[in-house]
Amino acid sequence: MKNHLDVFFSSLQRMSNWASQHSLWPFSFGISCCAIEMMHAAASRIDLDRYGCLFRPSPKQSDLMIIAGSITKKMADQIINLYNQMLSPKYVIAMGSCAISGGLYDQSYSIVNGTSNLIPVDVIVPGCPPAPEDLAAAILTLQKKIWTTRI
Repeated sequence: MKNHLDVFFSSLQRMSNWASQHSLWPFSFGISCCAIEMMHAAASRIDLDRYGCLFRPSPKQSDLMIIAGSITKKMADQIINLYNQMLSPKYVIAMGSCAISGGLYDQSYSIVNGTSNLIPVDVIVPGCPPAPEDLAAAILTLQKKIWTTRI
């Protein structure tokens, strides 16, 4: 026979996961050409608001960071600082080949070769620049991941 507390906490966890899944508040960190595609995804044709994504201007109000573009070594400390200020649980999407692996500039002395070298990345969106539809698909992938995660 199943314990009634297990049923209660399981239901509470499912409700919490559902709420987190449908209320992602991204903090956009648009650095280069991928930022234009991220803005396009938030505009009327793709409309990330349908998925519960409301862009926030402050990391203290956000639980998702979308890094769109190449990261210079000067910006690395600021990205880590902003990530640490975000609400928990926090998620990261690396958008574009520059954010994933350094892209065209991976041999440069001033570019970080991948966001995952700085902070943990949950979903990557490949492309140079990726289409806005790909970012919407990444949001849906992240929502599925949140639904299956135990808090």
